[in-house]
Amino acid sequence: MYRRIKAGQPDPTRGNLKGKRLALMTKEVLGHTKMLNFTGSGIAHWFVMIGFVALFGTLVTAYGQILDPKFHLPIIGLWAPYNLFVEAIAWLTGISIVALIGIRQVTRVVRKGKASRFFGSYSGRAYFVEAVILVIVFCVLTLRGLEGALIGYQGNPWDFAFSRPVVNAFADVGDSDLEQLISLVAALKIVVSMSWFIIVASNLRMGVAWHRFLAPFNIFFKRNVDVAPTLGALPEMLSKGAPIDFEDPKEDDVFGIGKAADISWKGLLDMASCTECGRCQSQCPAWHTEKPLSPKLLIMAMRDHALAKVPSDAPIVGETISPDVLWSCTTCGACVNECPVDIEHIDHIVNMRRFQVLVESEFPTELGGTFRNLEKAGNPWGANRTDRNAWIAECDFPVQVIEGELPESVEYLFWVGCAGAFEERAKKTTKAVAELLYMAGVNFAVLGKRETCTGDPARRAGNEFLYQILSRENIETFKEVYSNYKGKKKVVVTCPHCFTTIGRDYKQQGYELEMVHHTQLLNTLVKEGRLKPVNRATNKLTYHDPCYLGRHNQIYEPPRELLESTGVEVIEMPRNKERSFCCGAGGGRMWMEEKLGTRINLNRVDEAIATGAAEVAVGCPFCRVMVSDGMTGRGSDVAVLDVAQALLRTVKSEGNKSSTEQTSDVSAPINAAEDKAKSEVDKDNSNDSAPFNTDASAD
Repeated sequence: MYRRIKAGQPDPTRGNLKGKRLALMTKEVLGHTKMLNFTGSGIAHWFVMIGFVALFGTLVTAYGQILDPKFHLPIIGLWAPYNLFVEAIAWLTGISIVALIGIRQVTRVVRKGKASRFFGSYSGRAYFVEAVILVIVFCVLTLRGLEGALIGYQGNPWDFAFSRPVVNAFADVGDSDLEQLISLVAALKIVVSMSWFIIVASNLRMGVAWHRFLAPFNIFFKRNVDVAPTLGALPEMLSKGAPIDFEDPKEDDVFGIGKAADISWKGLLDMASCTECGRCQSQCPAWHTEKPLSPKLLIMAMRDHALAKVPSDAPIVGETISPDVLWSCTTCGACVNECPVDIEHIDHIVNMRRFQVLVESEFPTELGGTFRNLEKAGNPWGANRTDRNAWIAECDFPVQVIEGELPESVEYLFWVGCAGAFEERAKKTTKAVAELLYMAGVNFAVLGKRETCTGDPARRAGNEFLYQILSRENIETFKEVYSNYKGKKKVVVTCPHCFTTIGRDYKQQGYELEMVHHTQLLNTLVKEGRLKPVNRATNKLTYHDPCYLGRHNQIYEPPRELLESTGVEVIEMPRNKERSFCCGAGGGRMWMEEKLGTRINLNRVDEAIATGAAEVAVGCPFCRVMVSDGMTGRGSDVAVLDVAQALLRTVKSEGNKSSTEQTSDVSAPINAAEDKAKSEVDKDNSNDSAPFNTDASAD
């Protein structure tokens, strides 16, 4: 196994901060931090894991007992605390494995077919492992009972505190028979244990067993040395361990993953560590909407291909994984967030996409137009660059546009983004944020026509070459803007995708900015008293966590705190925060049609409608489009608005009207504000104002 993994492509990014990695790995393994997301099975699994290590001494003892039934380990063999510990762990391991067997079988009965997280897992291998553990626990406790009967309770009475019933069961057996039984049970324990080792060693694809050895290493070598999940920036494209120079690539450079030999050693370690538990599958929006993608089955297929006894040189996509599987991913991060052994599913998917786009030129037809628009117009819709400032003309307050360097007096650079500048629904968010900043006295400025797409859609869809072009253009613009700026380089954005790409991905090219999402900044302004909700709302509202704000960046509370400050009652959907359900727009899917299964956004809006809330608040322009279109598709009158709009309508007073949000009834400002927001969002849901969204017409 070591030789097969070591033969993978080099990845020198995994060996830094060894002390911190060791501490994080120890905490995650011993604390079972991710396993405890499924509390019952997590606790049971912890005891089975501890038993696998703690009962190793009983295997050593068994070898001695074949020759001498009275054999015990030197020093600790007759030590009462050690024997008490062994018996307690044996019982707890036995009870826990029975509980895990029960959980597996109940899940298979209650959630039949694809509804079960174990669908597609190799059940026979799991049953074998469970049976071995049961036999080992039986042998350990039986041996303890036989040992106690043989010595007749001589020694410390605590020695057999948890095995007294077993000792009593053999109390009337003669010493000669007891010695023979000890040797036989010890031999059984050895045979079963060694058979397990031999079977596992002969099958490198048996992840349900191999994870016992490999999971700690996989956690140790995870991409981000952080307690947070391995999400955020995508990894750089490496070839033979070094970043690819896209201006002058080498002839033998490896572009993404096309075959088994292209997978890095960390990728192979990921695949070999997969336990087939299906937690990733149980949270995947593609799988929940009848798409062919299951993160678990994808990793299993890659493992079976790459770690076969006879290595295959066949292409992975097309031979092992269908293109429909590859392009169903929204990169929402639910799989990575749930995986108890920190497998990096998204990285493997994007690396296969990179090969398909850059080498094979095989990708969904719709993306061809998106790539051309990004290249020629600097935005995925192909809108005219000169129209990036059009939203400013609709504001009745001044918005500063930076033509040269950023003045020291400007505290925040407001990155509007493509959606915020061109998409009609997102423009409402842009204007609301700008007006709130203006009202709070925040000195901000925008780049206007100097902005171009961050490259997020291109990168997540596999077009790394185009991403490099777009990102370098933006980085050069930032360098010009901040060339003589002395303060902190703070950028506020309304799009979590821009937030992630500029804030994390651009660091790989050596450029770093302090990124702030608009919900964070507005929440701070409210707490500081610079924005005061005066027309407090009384309606019920539910909040949809954007994947790239929540799971990818761990920002959950600021939007909720901001909404609560307005007086609304926030009703949580069943799937929220780290387990929020995707809107379906990430990973470039905003510009691809959903031709398989049911629509992800419809699945999500069904959940929102079921809360009974009158409104759905979002913090992402992509989410706003998808949720709005979903409401239209369901014929629902539930309103959709951005968190900034929810705040803006409450900080308004009768003497402070604007074109962005106005109230018309002094005697009932709350109702007027709510009615105005409702009518604005109803217009949003009509689709007439969303000419750029390819999914809108289909919905």
